[in-house]
Amino acid sequence: MATRNSAPPPALRRRGCFPPIRNEVPGGKMNQLQALLNDSLIRTKHVENAAIIDIKERKLCASTFGFNVPPENALNLIDTFYKNLLQVRRGGLHFKEKYYKCVRADEHSIYLQNPDGGLIVVKTKTFILVATYRVGMYPSVCVEAVEKLEKMLAVCFDCPGGPENLYVKEVMKPHPEEGEVLVKVSASALNRADLLQRRGKYPPPKGASDILGLEAAGSVAGLGPGCKGRWKTGDAVMALLSGGGQAEYVTVPEGYLMPIPNDMTFIQAAAIPEAWLTAFQLLHFVGKIQKGERVLIHAGASGVGIAAIQLVKLAKAIPIVTAGTQEKLKAAANAGAAAGFNYKNEDFSEKVLAFTQGSGVDIILDCVGGSHWEKNLNCLSTDGRWIIYGLLSGGEVHGDLLAGLLSKRASIQTSLLRSRDKEYKERLVKAFTEDALPYFSGGTSPHLQPVVDSVYPLHEIAEAHRIMEENKNIGKIVIEMPASA
Repeated sequence: MATRNSAPPPALRRRGCFPPIRNEVPGGKMNQLQALLNDSLIRTKHVENAAIIDIKERKLCASTFGFNVPPENALNLIDTFYKNLLQVRRGGLHFKEKYYKCVRADEHSIYLQNPDGGLIVVKTKTFILVATYRVGMYPSVCVEAVEKLEKMLAVCFDCPGGPENLYVKEVMKPHPEEGEVLVKVSASALNRADLLQRRGKYPPPKGASDILGLEAAGSVAGLGPGCKGRWKTGDAVMALLSGGGQAEYVTVPEGYLMPIPNDMTFIQAAAIPEAWLTAFQLLHFVGKIQKGERVLIHAGASGVGIAAIQLVKLAKAIPIVTAGTQEKLKAAANAGAAAGFNYKNEDFSEKVLAFTQGSGVDIILDCVGGSHWEKNLNCLSTDGRWIIYGLLSGGEVHGDLLAGLLSKRASIQTSLLRSRDKEYKERLVKAFTEDALPYFSGGTSPHLQPVVDSVYPLHEIAEAHRIMEENKNIGKIVIEMPASA
């Protein structure tokens, strides 16, 4: 059970009553491990032979050609780390009928040598890598290579469908590439795009992770080559993502990261990147909002809606919202909406025209689409900007839309953030970091505040999706990673 506006109670974490984790398909794992051995170790000529042992399954799962590690040797290597490390330090190790003297040994790696060459054994929480090398080679590269073998928990689904198709399984931990940062995720958040992707209607952009999650908050765990030095290990960051946020680790281009204000929790921070950057982009990059303008925000109690209300006020403009319940209208008013109307039981266009004394609104932020088009057009001002960024009610329009737009000299603009190119996103993150992020810190006026509806542990991801599909949330639904992460 999730709690509204709070993290899950400690008892929830202690129960351990989560469904079993599904492992990867053995064939896929074998191919990946085999490729790692060949590409990272053998072809670079850092080692002669290598093998990988699965600690949990207690058996060999990949090896180079002709390098046979008998089952008893595999078990001995596992026991070496967990039971016999001190003995190995003192007496060395017999491996494949050869004796190796111990040079160095700790809980993560063991270096051994004999007159012909050496042996290195490296352990992660999931695997043990054992490799032989000749004198003059550099086996330390094994430590870097074996880091790529780590596993993590991630949200997955095997085929498109409902929330019941979601489950958590172990997958390979990502490794940061050129200009990327590895982030240890503490919390992520749900977006409508996650629901669409789960249904098979919104695939990730080319090259993006197919794991759900468009935003995350956590700490820097590693830096890829070519990073410019802005971030260091341990920094608290939040990130805009093209995918991959609902997992224990994610890699992010360094330009997509933002610092978390000192007085903000990871859960609060996870509610910012996608929703607030979307709202900021719609208002400033697309809509070119001006002081004093009137902005109509549909879905005013959603994550984007709550963000847009506050950003409109920050721009010294006037936010007006629609929502489907009085509770949501009240939440929008608490966020700073100047007026709010229930689209289910009143004609919001008439109410907007009355509120604006017949002049209408200058900007409409529309994530609804087809069902609202006539009312949107009716309350749009002359030279108004109608910005469509979602189609919750579908995209079909039946009627004379173009004549109405022409008569008002109005424009329709559309925008999606996920598919934007890297340079655009980096420019957006930079502008938001400079112009809006300082107002999230305590004591600022006006003060910006993310609204968290509820928090679910990772293993209850299906229930979190159901709540969003039923439009029950006010603000953001946040997903918290397991404490063991």
